[in-house]
Amino acid sequence: MENPLDPHSREMTVGDLLDLLSACDRTTPVRLAINPFFPMAHRLGGVQAAVDEHGRPTVYIVESEEAEQFGPLPPAVAVALTWQPPTEGPSRRRRGATGPHTGQ
Repeated sequence: MENPLDPHSREMTVGDLLDLLSACDRTTPVRLAINPFFPMAHRLGGVQAAVDEHGRPTVYIVESEEAEQFGPLPPAVAVALTWQPPTEGPSRRRRGATGPHTGQ
């Protein structure tokens, strides 16, 4: 389905979502990743079918009633979504012994 505000942008459909989810284990919890500038993970509360402002059927994925936020999105997820650049920890080099030398 085309987005009327941007004819070059294709919206994800229910079929697209089902295809993506079909590759996942049915017992795996689902969370919602939102806000690329401050990535957080939220609990899903359900699905709501409605009609959009143009009269077209639309499905909304809804946050839980408790608005439960699990906290920051795991860095690997934010990187996979290209919301954050990959980061590497500082390189570690072997440090010499710190005690007194007992060698001859």
